Amino acid sequence: MSEFEKSALNKVVRGPNRAVYSKADVYKIVDSHFLCHLAYVYEGTPIVIPTGYGRKGDVLYVHGSSKNRMLNYLLENESVSATITHMDGIVLAKSVFHHSFNYRSAVLFGKPRLVSNEAEKMDALKIITDNIIEGRWEEARYPNAKEMKATMVMAIDINDASAKIRAEGANDDIVDADLEVWTGVLPLTVTVGQPEPNHDCNPSVEIPNSVVDFNF
Repeated sequence: MSEFEKSALNKVVRGPNRAVYSKADVYKIVDSHFLCHLAYVYEGTPIVIPTGYGRKGDVLYVHGSSKNRMLNYLLENESVSATITHMDGIVLAKSVFHHSFNYRSAVLFGKPRLVSNEAEKMDALKIITDNIIEGRWEEARYPNAKEMKATMVMAIDINDASAKIRAEGANDDIVDADLEVWTGVLPLTVTVGQPEPNHDCNPSVEIPNSVVDFNF
């Protein structure tokens, strides 16, 4: 299946002309980021938490402490959602009402499950690590038995998803056409700074390829 089927859960209602249901396009947004937001309800209060992730096929992996409150609550649910957002620009219009953002966002829906198989768990941690900074898994020490026991990995088997993309200038009203107000797009990009070695990093150790080659 090359597209996610539209449903009451994933259908984009506001601005449907910007909706994307193609798996390839949705996953392109997912794979070009490493921070998602997960929502859950704790004692009647909605909470949204950012966390790192990695994807393999139709599975999204996240991890945390074995006592992580969010993950433990999510595992009690039949379905969870994860949101990934890229901010690409601030759209400045002639009226405040029509100011906006250019963005790419994806919302994934699926059934959570605890990853208990040790091989899948280790593979998931590699996927998450390399999604954040490609190649880092092979440069650092692998988790030991104690660390694995202290770590929980949750998989979200993706059943539904959709994306929404805005990539255009301001859409002002005709009545404002003659207003002498500057309009346009202020692009936003994430830049990579100069690596800062830790205080206990041996100066003779070269900066690894994962850091040198990193590009967001």
